[in-house]
Amino acid sequence: MDLGGRTRNGRGGASGTEDILEAENNRLQDGLSSKVSTLKSLALDIEGETRDQNRYLEGMDGDFDSSAGLLGGTIKRFDGMLSSGRHNRRLMCYLIAIIVGIFILAYFLMTRVTR
Repeated sequence: MDLGGRTRNGRGGASGTEDILEAENNRLQDGLSSKVSTLKSLALDIEGETRDQNRYLEGMDGDFDSSAGLLGGTIKRFDGMLSSGRHNRRLMCYLIAIIVGIFILAYFLMTRVTR
């Protein structure tokens, strides 16, 4: 029954507009839903990568701690050798000269190889 341009449900001509708006809202909602799911997957990927990097850094921290302990012990022994007497000082000078010579030799060899 038609009562002044309105149908039975009372919406009349606005029904077509409401259907179009509802379809547009549904389309936008689907687009938003896909964007949210993409962001969620990116966040989960970032979380996994962060956990992997933290594990890697913790391993490096342990390695650096062990290296620091090793170097600390070496420096203590080196100081002990320097303070023990004149003979050890001469030996240490020879050792340092040999090490510096090896580094200089390695430098010249590396520059010739890279040319």
